[in-house]
Amino acid sequence: MAALLAGCALVGGNRAPTTIYAPDPRVPADADWPQVAWQLTIARPEAARMLDSTRIVVRPTPGELQVYKGAAWARPPGEQLQDTLLHTLQDSQRIRAVARQGSGLAADYRLELELRRYEADYAGNPVPVATIEVAARLLDTGDRQVVATRTFLQAVPAAGTDTARVAQAFGQALAAIGHDLAGWTLASGQAHARRHPQPSAAP
Repeated sequence: MAALLAGCALVGGNRAPTTIYAPDPRVPADADWPQVAWQLTIARPEAARMLDSTRIVVRPTPGELQVYKGAAWARPPGEQLQDTLLHTLQDSQRIRAVARQGSGLAADYRLELELRRYEADYAGNPVPVATIEVAARLLDTGDRQVVATRTFLQAVPAAGTDTARVAQAFGQALAAIGHDLAGWTLASGQAHARRHPQPSAAP
């Protein structure tokens, strides 16, 4: 994670120099992940405009959303999630090919994601919890049928209230949810491919 510019770590307050945070987790492959012969595209995650911006969202009390002053993401959370999952699957070498939707890849499956939460949630505690919630849907691109659906949630307590430690907790939560999503996608797609063989799938 890189902080590119000096800044402050408070919610609200006067204008201040901005610190840019860029979580870039590296997620090792799990030994239990299957080796698959099919191809996958990952759609750009859907998200509310408040969440999918470069502002770092914090929930100081239930029902209230604010943003950290003097701090921002280098990329919106939706891009962070898509890139983390893409890199995790590519680096795992467990899949024939994976790319972003719109890349031109002739994919057997498409992964659609809805980013429901990406916020530092105090939830009545003295330090916030980096909370990421994602609803995932895997589709067969041949018949456009839904193969599997699941909702993923990761909540990692920050080591303190300053934004640097909050951003670090987000990096950990992003790595964990990327791991879970990658494993689920490979397992769900492979189970379907075995039941419904496709030309590019393993026999």
